[in-house]
Amino acid sequence: MVRRMASRSDAEIEITPEVLLKAYSCGIFPMAESATDPGLYWIEPRERGILPLDAFHVPTRLARTIRQGNFEVHVDRDFDSTIDGCAEPGPGRRKTWINREIRRLYRALFDAGHAHSVEVWRDGRMIGGLYGVSLGAAFFGESMFHRERDASKIALVHLVAILRRGGYTLLDTQFVTDHLRRFGAIEISRHQYHRLLETALAGEARFDQLPMPSSSDVILQLVSQTS
Repeated sequence: MVRRMASRSDAEIEITPEVLLKAYSCGIFPMAESATDPGLYWIEPRERGILPLDAFHVPTRLARTIRQGNFEVHVDRDFDSTIDGCAEPGPGRRKTWINREIRRLYRALFDAGHAHSVEVWRDGRMIGGLYGVSLGAAFFGESMFHRERDASKIALVHLVAILRRGGYTLLDTQFVTDHLRRFGAIEISRHQYHRLLETALAGEARFDQLPMPSSSDVILQLVSQTS
């Protein structure tokens, strides 16, 4: 169940990047009804999705794909195009909640160093990726996309490698899907989530570039578990 808070209209006070970071620190995040709806509303799920960084699972087939290495992974190379990809219609998703206000706010967070993208490229074309928000030792995953098979999964594995290497303690997925359950995502109560969030916000972490050399073996060792 989701606790949906009051929406805002254009006549109300503008949401700033600072207000958005404060919302994350309180356990809430914004969404829009659609790409054409100018307003936002706040969400606080009763059951929160997280992906425990110390129990992350890489399916065997995906590990083989990563070892093949016929792609490139970049961090923060093209944040705007990553959001564009996340806003595209996809299988089972004919419309998006990413509107102009979402783009404005998260671009501002990116400029301030609080938002990041992990992007998968092949032959000069972005084929998948994800973006999210970094605050303290918490990372809040916002959205991911793929244009080719496994591309968003590859981005997720590299994200976890970055987070583990950087000292993060919380990866918030907001909700849990069947896709995320394969990697070990679980639901916890709002109370449990706030306890983890409080600890993570008091910590320090660094969202660095991928380790160099960022070979497949190094990445898989960083995420540690395969199944």
